[in-house]
Amino acid sequence: MLNKHLIAKTNPVANPENTVFFYDYRITVLSNRLFRVEKDGNKKFNDEATMSVFFRNMPKQIFSKKETAEEIEIKTDKVTFVVCKDFELSYAIIDEKKVSLNNDENLLGTYRTLDECEATRNRKSGEHISLGYGVCSKNGIAILDDLNSLILQQNGEIAPAYRQEKDLYLFAFGHDYRASVKALYEITGFPPLIPRYALGNWWSRYKAYTAKEYLHLLDKFEEEDIPLTVATIDMDWHYSYDLDEQKQITLSGKNTEHYLGKGYGWYSGWTGYSWNKKLFPNPKEFLKKIKSKNLKITLNLHPADGVRYFEDCYEEMAKAMNVDAKSEIAIPFDMCDSNFINNYFDILHHPLENDGVDFWWIDWQQTVPSKIDGFDPLWALNHYHFLDKQDNDALILSRYCYAGSHRYPLGFSGDTVMSWESLNYLPYFTTTASNIGYTWWSHDIGGHFWGDKDDERVLRYIQYAVFNPINRLHSTCSEVTTKEPWTYMNGKGELIAKWLRLRHKLIPYIYSANYNTHTCGIALCEPLYYDYPDDNKAYEYKNEYIFGSQLLVAPITKKSDYNNLTNVKIWLPEGTWTDIFTNDIYKGGREIDIVRFLDSIPVFAKEGAVLPISADKKGNSIDLPENLDIEIYNGNNEYVFYEGNGDVSKTVFKTSNQNNCQIITFKVIDNGVLPQKRNFRFKFKNVCEGKVSVKKNGVSIDFDYDDNQYVSVKIDDIDYSAQYEISVEYESQLELDYVKDRVKYSLLRLEGSTRLRNSVYDELTKSKDKAEYINNVKNADIPDIYKIRLLEAIFKE
Repeated sequence: MLNKHLIAKTNPVANPENTVFFYDYRITVLSNRLFRVEKDGNKKFNDEATMSVFFRNMPKQIFSKKETAEEIEIKTDKVTFVVCKDFELSYAIIDEKKVSLNNDENLLGTYRTLDECEATRNRKSGEHISLGYGVCSKNGIAILDDLNSLILQQNGEIAPAYRQEKDLYLFAFGHDYRASVKALYEITGFPPLIPRYALGNWWSRYKAYTAKEYLHLLDKFEEEDIPLTVATIDMDWHYSYDLDEQKQITLSGKNTEHYLGKGYGWYSGWTGYSWNKKLFPNPKEFLKKIKSKNLKITLNLHPADGVRYFEDCYEEMAKAMNVDAKSEIAIPFDMCDSNFINNYFDILHHPLENDGVDFWWIDWQQTVPSKIDGFDPLWALNHYHFLDKQDNDALILSRYCYAGSHRYPLGFSGDTVMSWESLNYLPYFTTTASNIGYTWWSHDIGGHFWGDKDDERVLRYIQYAVFNPINRLHSTCSEVTTKEPWTYMNGKGELIAKWLRLRHKLIPYIYSANYNTHTCGIALCEPLYYDYPDDNKAYEYKNEYIFGSQLLVAPITKKSDYNNLTNVKIWLPEGTWTDIFTNDIYKGGREIDIVRFLDSIPVFAKEGAVLPISADKKGNSIDLPENLDIEIYNGNNEYVFYEGNGDVSKTVFKTSNQNNCQIITFKVIDNGVLPQKRNFRFKFKNVCEGKVSVKKNGVSIDFDYDDNQYVSVKIDDIDYSAQYEISVEYESQLELDYVKDRVKYSLLRLEGSTRLRNSVYDELTKSKDKAEYINNVKNADIPDIYKIRLLEAIFKE
């Protein structure tokens, strides 16, 4: 019997008032837009949880039914389902449109692993990967097929499923894609809250470090003022191909078929549970020193080869599994055996966790055979490992394994090729996974192996990764391959360090989005079509995405075109958008050619956006910051900012803009987790100067004011019980004046003849109107890419 904490809570039996029978079909109305359709000639249907679906006991639904000899019609207030005796003829009516029950226009989901892949092509085999289906579809209906899921019994164990003819979940949400994903969570379980530490910078490298080398590396990150939050130690933490002499036991004359391996008792060096004492003479002290640097620790795990005679824990494990330890028989890895599962955690993992290991990186278990037909040990590892860590810091790192895998974050996308093609694929791959609810992907940032060393590409990787669910630097086993920032030359390493510092500062914003994922099912990274479903451009620009509700990101995924400048074409939806790095302002509803130097990628704040950024300098600390910078962008908006590490407090920000006055109000609702003293600095990024007033509970108070580049207002010692209002009155800037201001900003940064740049500046700033300005830019004797930079921020006419 499984240990109690390894038994997931499920509620799989549907409310009988929501079920309808028609010939050999059973149809369950789970919501007004979500149906389950089962078909079985013996009318034997499944009422148990599956590996994907845990919950079917929904409140009574309101619907009508109409039956004929050939079909049954089930109608709710949102959709009409018609299930025909011949299922191929079945359809739904959504928004007065008849839609066939298939995945022809499915917007796709995700894929198990990108191992050895360069974009969608496996570089080793030459095969192309195809993403699975999600629950979002352009024609309004998506189908989740759960027929091949095994049963998750009430005792927590896996059992073979009775194979019906069909077991389909029909999601009929039209273009309300977020509602469709939320419905998926309601039957599979919502994503857990990601621990705060996981949202910073991770260090990872496949290398047989010594303890001394690893600690010196962490010292170097501290010296360079580059914060980290997770220290990953790859497989060489344990014995891999280097056993101690006393453990090099020759198997001559022994029954070698009982051993997993050959020679000295093994063949594969991937599996291990004993610290390599040659590399780590004192593992407990080593872990303690890492933790003193405010880092969490994960170790790489390949359990498929079982527990072999040379492990420190072998005798205890053999006794628990009723194996004679003197026989030195390997104890097989078996996730179908409850006794093995219990001992797997109690004997193999908990002692290491007690020494300081925080979570496990479960690596490469895709092809391990099983006693149960169709059983995937990877799913069991993900499931039971996550259940074994039921606290606010629960986490694993592992590969995707069926719908419902979002219950076990984080996703490890595998060993990708180091190339521009790989980088270009990741933004689409990551956001599209939201369609199947899998929102927490972790990639090998910079690429894993093969390819080449391209310093510019690694910089672009990291710039993208800063606006990605997880930023885990990683590389393969090679003495000349690493992601250490100081190994990237010509200033690129300094830029990498700057961006890693930015990621750490963004933890408050990312954690707030993380809370929304956990409670509301809203992903940190979402495709544009979630917000703009009726605009075809939102589907065409697959690499752009929404990041945490306030920002739109368009990462640069190609090599620079000229003089470290890169020209990319983007699409901006309707509205006014501000690039948070260049402060350029754009009118949306159009496609735009934009140009960026190596120092930034296009990241746009929407109208009224509120962007909280830590202003503390505490090294690797993930404590809630005592000092927060709040960037404000002109417009109207409401943003709820969640903070904590399990328990949360919130601050409700409301922005409004009327008659050249930008106003922000805010109220803190503390749940006992915020710092005793806190200071806010508000940066009004679209206002150069203005008249400011600050009120607390309606009464004017003192504040610090600055207008260097933009208006900045600082309020010290925030009163958590008070309501605050800040208003900034400003004069509107004429569009041509704004454009001329941006001329100086750009020409200061562009290389070339000073005389020529002076001439261009004089000519452009003399322009009497926008048409003349555009003509002067086009006629200027400068490279075309410079012209694009000088034209890109002009407002749409």
